[in-house]
Amino acid sequence: MRLPSLLSLIGFIILIAATYCPMLSAFGLVTMNVYKMNQPFGLLLLMVGIIGILCTFFNQTKVTRFTAFMSLALVALLLLAAFLKVKTSFSFIPFKGIAAFLTSKIRFRWGWIVLFVGPVLAVIGALFSKKKLNISAQQV
Repeated sequence: MRLPSLLSLIGFIILIAATYCPMLSAFGLVTMNVYKMNQPFGLLLLMVGIIGILCTFFNQTKVTRFTAFMSLALVALLLLAAFLKVKTSFSFIPFKGIAAFLTSKIRFRWGWIVLFVGPVLAVIGALFSKKKLNISAQQV
């Protein structure tokens, strides 16, 4: 297996593992992963990760590249949705100070970093092509 393919494989495995990491912490009592935040979206990320692993294993570079970019876009979309949900979760309270205080008690956790590292590694691995690697090897 080539190094870029291995990098993509590791990225997709990290993506799948990251869906189980804590993403949000509400009031220090409840931690939420991707499946507790939005289960269908979590299953979509899981499916994209599995398709990416299979396509990397079977050396389907075009599909691997597509799934790598798709996973990065889906993770960015999930971060945007979580950010907007946190900012508007207490908008029903008429007192802005209380709403701001309650919103400040919802924290983003370390799982977001892991969730972004996986697709970034998959995209980096998918961007390398055989021609670039062969040309650099012939010049040396």
